[in-house]
Amino acid sequence: MKFAPAFAAILLATASTSALAAPVPKEQLMKPPANAAHYVVVSQAGKHGDQWVWTQPDGSLAGRYSQSLRGWITEVDDVVTLGKDGMPVALTVRGVTPNGDAAETFVMKNGKAAWKATADSGDLPASNAFYLSTGGTVAQSLPMIDRLVAAGSAGIALFPSGRATLEKGPTLEIKGPSGPKTVQLAWIRGLGPSPSPVWLDSDGKFFANVSYISTFPAGYESNNKAMNDLQDAETAKAVRAIAHRFRDPANRAPVLFDNVRLFDADKGIFLTNRAVMAQDGKIVRIGAAGSLKAPAGARVIDGKGNTLVPGLWDSHLHIGDDWSVLANLATGITSFRSPGTEIDRAVDATTRWKSGDLLMGEPFVAQIIDQKHPLAAQGAEVVSSEAETVAAVRKMHEAGLWGVKFYTSMNPAWIPAGAREAHKLGMQVLGHVPATMRPLDAVKAGYDELTHINFVAMQAMPDDVVNKANTAQRIEGPAKYFKDVDLNGPVMKNFIAELARHKTVVDPTLVVWEATMESDGGVPSDAYAPYMGLLSPSFDRYFKSAGYPVVEGYSRDDYRKSFAKLVQLVGALHKAGVTVVAGTDGQGIELVRELELYKEAGMTNAEALQAATIVPARRVGVAKRTGSIAVGKEADMVLVDGDVSTDLGALRRVLTVVSDGYVMDGDALRKDAGFQGRPKS
Repeated sequence: MKFAPAFAAILLATASTSALAAPVPKEQLMKPPANAAHYVVVSQAGKHGDQWVWTQPDGSLAGRYSQSLRGWITEVDDVVTLGKDGMPVALTVRGVTPNGDAAETFVMKNGKAAWKATADSGDLPASNAFYLSTGGTVAQSLPMIDRLVAAGSAGIALFPSGRATLEKGPTLEIKGPSGPKTVQLAWIRGLGPSPSPVWLDSDGKFFANVSYISTFPAGYESNNKAMNDLQDAETAKAVRAIAHRFRDPANRAPVLFDNVRLFDADKGIFLTNRAVMAQDGKIVRIGAAGSLKAPAGARVIDGKGNTLVPGLWDSHLHIGDDWSVLANLATGITSFRSPGTEIDRAVDATTRWKSGDLLMGEPFVAQIIDQKHPLAAQGAEVVSSEAETVAAVRKMHEAGLWGVKFYTSMNPAWIPAGAREAHKLGMQVLGHVPATMRPLDAVKAGYDELTHINFVAMQAMPDDVVNKANTAQRIEGPAKYFKDVDLNGPVMKNFIAELARHKTVVDPTLVVWEATMESDGGVPSDAYAPYMGLLSPSFDRYFKSAGYPVVEGYSRDDYRKSFAKLVQLVGALHKAGVTVVAGTDGQGIELVRELELYKEAGMTNAEALQAATIVPARRVGVAKRTGSIAVGKEADMVLVDGDVSTDLGALRRVLTVVSDGYVMDGDALRKDAGFQGRPKS
């Protein structure tokens, strides 16, 4: 669940809102006329949906969006009425998204501009600004691009707040049903912490959005890779200078951290009044505070009141664009596992990281294998047989990937052969649990690791949930039923014991389910509250969006009780000796909240922090060189403001990041990553 670039999120309506009223059913949404402009929504795995845009008799723009993405359904329409200046004076969004009711309204009337959505609502004096909704269709994107192009460098004001500008980039010749076409890459600044890419046609009109899920005029989707490659290359140019600045040889001079509270991840203890020296990328000495003498030219950092911890690991962080991996490093993540990244992207990012042209943590990548199926995962390597499954595993091994990840539409019969091949090649096997399988079946078929706590919970779910786990049932089932599961009953007790016996690892991503099950919208979840006001107004609204809609016959309180039981399940796994690794499946900024939830589950601060340091390092086989602060290990460390032994929230207050011996200022990293200050807790 990575964030799409901000403009992609607008187009895909991924930040849509939850129920304001009963959603307008699909049958009552508008039907596109024959002359409507047709767009398709695609990824590497194939087509996922359609969008249409047309002009109504009254001059308003109408849009219709229909999509099924891994079983998540979007059926939305919207109508945008523009004023004489081309700015929206009225907007209505209807329908349903994976987040529930898409209902949203905006109207400018009698000197007032009023809006209503679950993320927020209110009114302000009318102004010459473009209303930035939390969801909808391409019908909203077309006039926004028109206004940005017309405004030039001055940009446009956004409503309720913010400002956006558009910068044009290189052009590309592409082919489609209307023949050759020249398109131009452009960047919108102000929608998110980093520039958001968008493609224009030769008239400066909106043409396409290219991301891990892309929106194209029908017939032009075959250009997805070429356009994505150019987009990535241009982004790489922008971040290369930043990487070189932070990786200047001067920043790898010897460094002495003195008077720090030190976390010994190997032993799982905090030590007071310590000193740590690093030189030439390695930790060379550790001693009592004041006992180490810095060599000539060394940097000395007084860590009084601070804690020095090993570089953090996010065990579920998909490689995003080059800006997002910079943001990850700014939050102290010096290593991460990416369980689902397209092979070309993984190889490209890893190559540039090794050369010093990309600033990010050290990646350990697995790619998704899913059956060719209407509900296949976007970006997956799709297969149609056992032989193709084995071939896909070999392809990933040849690309240098760490593991393979099976997904929810995978044919269970093909998993054992794929897992055997992966193990023969020294790779790890992890993933979602496919429909019709229970997690213990997956472990017996060769899984080394279970991804997401809801798939662990599937052991106790009814057959009708398990058999449709490649649909929304993988959320709705645990949300409805897990509150009533007895963790000490024979089903779960025996299952947990089997996981411990098989030495199965669990990547819970509790933060995903906290937001999914607990939030009614309107306020940010605990993972995002410390970052409000630091990224962009549109991200603030995203952070306040609602969780998964409550199904008929249940309540939000039922969902919250089920989430509380999932937290208890993590505690039961840990107590039974099952290895737990901390991952977010998000932006990385959620990692500290994940650890706070582990503490709620019964772990100590030290045990929770081990799940984000030495434990994942052991999991990927690099604990001899990183994952803890010890003499001879790589200098991957983070200095944070506060006492982590009593306050895990101190991990958000990153002062200094040391990655491969390069000492980087936390504030400077955050600024280049687009943060507007330090987290609030």
